[in-house]
Amino acid sequence: MKKQIAILGSTGSIGTQALQVIEEHPDLYEAYVLTANNKVELLIQQARKFMPEAVVIANPQKYGELKEALKDLPIKVYAGEDALCQVVEAAPIDMVLTAMVGYAGLRPTMNAIKAGKVIALANKETLVVAGDLINKMANKYNTVILPVDSEHSAVFQCLSGEYNNKVEKVILTASGGPFRHFTMEQLATVTKEQALKHPNWKMGAKITIDSASMMNKGFEVIEAKWLFDVRPEQIEVVVHPQSVIHSMVQFEDGAVMAQLGMPDMRLPIQYAFSYPKRIHSSFERLDFTKMASLTFEKPDTERFRNLGLAYEALHRGGNMPCIVNAANEVVVAAFLHDRISFMGMSDVIEKAMQKATFVQNPTYDDYVQTDAEVRRLAEEMIKS
Repeated sequence: MKKQIAILGSTGSIGTQALQVIEEHPDLYEAYVLTANNKVELLIQQARKFMPEAVVIANPQKYGELKEALKDLPIKVYAGEDALCQVVEAAPIDMVLTAMVGYAGLRPTMNAIKAGKVIALANKETLVVAGDLINKMANKYNTVILPVDSEHSAVFQCLSGEYNNKVEKVILTASGGPFRHFTMEQLATVTKEQALKHPNWKMGAKITIDSASMMNKGFEVIEAKWLFDVRPEQIEVVVHPQSVIHSMVQFEDGAVMAQLGMPDMRLPIQYAFSYPKRIHSSFERLDFTKMASLTFEKPDTERFRNLGLAYEALHRGGNMPCIVNAANEVVVAAFLHDRISFMGMSDVIEKAMQKATFVQNPTYDDYVQTDAEVRRLAEEMIKS
């Protein structure tokens, strides 16, 4: 029986690479549902190629175009956020790959958990915003969450067979992004064109900016706490410009396990799809004879304040990570539209952390209210 996979965000970077994995293993996997936010043309192409049971376009204004383009095929066509949340509950679905960008991935992920689907988690904001709630739900509904982020997949692989051994710390590697050696003066004049040129990875615009500002690594720190049940002080970030070691785990005896590979997201995607088995792939292999050196540096949280702000949010707990995420989504969008400077993004996030309503033990409704409140606050700060 082929594994039936729903891909939330099939037109994004992770989604398109997930479809490459499915295409390489048509005997093992099938795309049951494909969804997109706005990229209707690419969604149409994907639907015609992979023939899913259903497609969903989150933007209702694109529904007519999608429906018309697929009218000759037996594919169900839906639109809107509610449809996105409901489609993941379909009985034949075995796994839901959450590859949507940002806070929008939270609700459909929650629905998939309630429906007992295996979650291949690429949407880090789900655990950043509501990690405690998601973990409690996963336990209640006996749902498996498999990490797809390269760093968390690496940690997950390092822990394989080691679950009874005490972890001293989790070490997340960071490329350092395109501005690793920039001075404060240089960072003040960074353009979006510069920020969108990541040295090692090909990703979507939002995550590429987050990587350049190191907010992406901050979110991964928060995500690691919930995925691996470790305290903030047990999570270390090291800058590793070559992006060959994807992350490490240090055990109480001092031994360090590391997962290495080429910087190719198809590897962690395929591992989540095939877990606990490893299956053949055509991906490029690591050639150690071509590796002159592997280097490591301590991250600079003075120049890249977002990493420090993420750690602060994790220590404070409650809805503070939700506050940081909402503010970050607003400032990244503003930066991509030339409405705020690269350094100004951190200023707004820090002020939002000071001004937004803090809730120590948030419910889902609290997260919804926090997200809305912070987006308003951040927009006001950008305009002022």
